[in-house]
Amino acid sequence: MMLSHTLEDFSFELPDRIVQVWALYIRASDQVTARFELVLTPDEAVRAARFRFEHLQRAFILKRGALRILLGRYLDTAPESIQFAYNANGKPSLSRPAPVRFNTSHSGGIALFAFTLESEIGVDVEQIRRLQGIREIAGRFFCREEATELMALPAVHREAAFFRCWTRKEAYVKAVGEGLSVPLDAFRVTLRPGEPARLVHRDRDTVAAQSWTLNDLQLPPQYAAALAYRDAARPVDVRPFVTPAELLTFTR
Repeated sequence: MMLSHTLEDFSFELPDRIVQVWALYIRASDQVTARFELVLTPDEAVRAARFRFEHLQRAFILKRGALRILLGRYLDTAPESIQFAYNANGKPSLSRPAPVRFNTSHSGGIALFAFTLESEIGVDVEQIRRLQGIREIAGRFFCREEATELMALPAVHREAAFFRCWTRKEAYVKAVGEGLSVPLDAFRVTLRPGEPARLVHRDRDTVAAQSWTLNDLQLPPQYAAALAYRDAARPVDVRPFVTPAELLTFTR
């Protein structure tokens, strides 16, 4: 297989305040998947084996292995030596003190990995698809203003707007790290076409919302993706898509 990217194409420096986002195709041969499995810890291998369907098992191996490979480059350490800690809501972080913060997401055939320094971060990606009962779903999960705004759009724009809203909200929840204790209808984000991503309020507090930044991520048109972090706007570097085979060339 001809690879389009090599280690020399990328820098693993994280200058102060920059956000780097990696996009990975999560399909690979048996041989490549087996090499990713080698960097997993025993407990991660057990987690992978618990998936009932093989495609879910392989996806877990590739995503967790990719996270370890990328973190290994940022930390200049062996991928398999990295240890994670988890907060009460399951958000992972590095167990040893380090300034690197990260978050991951996947949907359809791609996974995203976001890295920055000294700021909790959240990323979310969703494959845009046909939705049945979009009014009912929005009414259940979105705040009243979002649901009203969504349904006021022409029907042809609603699905894309729904997923813009959903990914912005999920990215924020993941950055906060409080899981289901942050109801999706407790805060508002922008969603109209052409409107910049922004947290409008949380629990009606518009001042607190100003300390957060949301960014949309430009992916193939069948996907919506967003990034959230608690800081003024940071430069965002979205790396070209890589394959698992290419990512293996990043290991030392």
